[in-house]
Amino acid sequence: MTVITWLLALLQALLIVALAPLLMGWVRKVKARLQNRRGAPLLQPYFDLHKLLMKEIRVPHTASLLFRAAPYIVFVATWLAAATVPLLALDLPIAQIADIIVLVGLLALARFFLALAGMDVGTAFGGMGASREMLISALAEPAMLMAVFTLAMTAHSTSLVSVMAHHLADGFLLRPSYLFALGALLLVALAECGRIPVDNPATHLELTMVHEAMLLEYSGRHLALMEWAAQVKLLLYGVLITNVFFPWGVAQEFSVTALGVGFMAVLGKLMILGAALALAETTLAKMRLFRVPAFLNLALLLALLGLLSHVILEIGA
Repeated sequence: MTVITWLLALLQALLIVALAPLLMGWVRKVKARLQNRRGAPLLQPYFDLHKLLMKEIRVPHTASLLFRAAPYIVFVATWLAAATVPLLALDLPIAQIADIIVLVGLLALARFFLALAGMDVGTAFGGMGASREMLISALAEPAMLMAVFTLAMTAHSTSLVSVMAHHLADGFLLRPSYLFALGALLLVALAECGRIPVDNPATHLELTMVHEAMLLEYSGRHLALMEWAAQVKLLLYGVLITNVFFPWGVAQEFSVTALGVGFMAVLGKLMILGAALALAETTLAKMRLFRVPAFLNLALLLALLGLLSHVILEIGA
């Protein structure tokens, strides 16, 4: 690991936090066009974050130190989790050190402090949102682990770099296990990122909120960090889906041309995935909360089918 590779890893980590609001703006713009609206500018999420960062922080008198520290912990944990996913190139130091288990653990750490912050003030909506968040995460985590373990068994490693390198070496090889794992991960991503049909990030109805209910008492810089962490999490799942299942274009060497191609490739794939998300949110309606377990059970079933199909093919071979 040379100084250049560490600089590239730092550049990738900075790109993640820089591109996360852009992906959110792209989804909102496409969604507005599909609904025959002009919509906000593509860079509106950047303006919103800047406005919140400049505002004064107001903290409830019942809040403890945990309430003040949670935004920083949630943002840093989500950022570190996103940095473990190869964005531009393979064989970067952070991607080699961390694997799928570390990724899931960092996301669980961020979710844990987010739920604690929602309950810390003692409001009804904060506790309700934290309870719903834990219900969704308890059902989503097994499906996500099952899906990524299907890929790990194919590459015989839990490292995302090894999984992507194995897929690049195989070329376009259509495996039933990959299709099942991809379907499961797509459903988990919708639930974990609080998107329709599981949650509506733009809702103003308190009784239907999940993620937003835990942020009602935040303002200023604290709210900006929470919103930014949610955008980074959406980008994390987007890069995980596009680069792990469709790794073509990811740089395998550290030349300027290869990195440029990798950057353009990941931008194109994220644009396609963001447009698909906007189309899905335009055509689907938010489901009731008691139907979310069935939705995530479907994700777990798909992941289990993917794992079993891989085992059956290995035994048959």
